This record gives sequence, C-alpha cells and structure tokens, in this order.
Amino acid sequence: MSRLTLLSPLGTTAGDVKPLARRRGNLRGVRVGILDNSKPNAEVLLARVAELLVERAGAGPVTLWRKPGASRPATVIDEVVAGSDVVLTGSAD
Repeated sequence: MSRLTLLSPLGTTAGDVKPLARRRGNLRGVRVGILDNSKPNAEVLLARVAELLVERAGAGPVTLWRKPGASRPATVIDEVVAGSDVVLTGSAD
C-alpha cells in the first residue's frame, strides 16, 4: 500500500500576533529612517517620499540604511530602530 502525504497551503504563525504600533498625531521633527532593500529604484522612491515628509509634514532629519541585497536579511535593524522615529521601507523595480 502506498502512502500519500497531504500538504496544506495555509501558513502558520511562529509567534504571538502583536498589535500595530500607535500612530503619531503628526510627523513634525521626527527622525525618518529609510531601509533600502537594494532593489532597482527603491532608494529613489523612498528618498522622494522622505523628502516630501520633510517638506510637507515638517519631519526631521533623514538617514539611509541599505540591505546588502533584496533577498538578504537586514543586519542593521537595531541601528535603524535606535536612529529613527519612523521608518520607510518598501519595494521598487
């Protein structure tokens, strides 16, 4: 008799689901961090959004961190957290 293995496409959560962070009332003076995922145009897109946050919402200084590659893990998370009040990250091609 042959054996059949059934796989479920449903994922599982490894840990507890955490609530979303509380939203800020405004962005005046906050330190903006950019975590560039190294995809083509990601830095251009994220830098423009950060520039608009500074111009239109009064956000503070902007700092950029870059991952070594889109498929590589970010090794600078602790540094990003320590140096930013809000973080922009995303994907672009």
